[in-house]
Amino acid sequence: MSAEPLRVLAIGDSIMAWHKWTGRDIPSVMGDLLGAQVENDAVAASRFSNASALGRAVGFDVRAQFRAGDWDVILINGGANDFLNDCSCSACDGVLNGLIGPDLSGEVPGFLARLRQTGAEVIWMGYYASARSGQFTGCRPYLVEYDARLARLAAQMDGVRFIDSEDVMDPSDRSLFAFDGIHPSPSGARRIGTYLAQSLAQ
Repeated sequence: MSAEPLRVLAIGDSIMAWHKWTGRDIPSVMGDLLGAQVENDAVAASRFSNASALGRAVGFDVRAQFRAGDWDVILINGGANDFLNDCSCSACDGVLNGLIGPDLSGEVPGFLARLRQTGAEVIWMGYYASARSGQFTGCRPYLVEYDARLARLAAQMDGVRFIDSEDVMDPSDRSLFAFDGIHPSPSGARRIGTYLAQSLAQ
């Protein structure tokens, strides 16, 4: 009797949601390679923490995208739009520390602990350097530190892993990026999805 396929829930922002309607998004690529059942509930333009009740109700808060289920793996990203919208990618220390402080406390660690209580393995997908910054000009130093803190947090939390999409995304390779130079092209999404699948299979 064959084992049941992995059940995966993906939540996050547009990096995770890009190409979702054509089935070429990062979680779908990962799921196809693993033979997993994937539900991608990521929503473009979502923040990790959205103060708007309406925004939360329609999925523009990553935490609100979570739904209970018998998940084996929860794949998650988010936070870039918090910097973009709350501090315009400038003097964002308060936003960074609210999400995850130097002591690794904050909204993200609290939510990851909640996800772990479901029994699922949690995979946090880190951000990559994009081909062009566009409206995210100024965000890069904060996102680098954000990912560094998340990597340290994951190393300390049982059942949580940090997998950095930057490991496989070359910002000088324009073919890996969509027209805006920020989101992944289908080939970029395939590269990241393949990397995630390989990391999970190890």
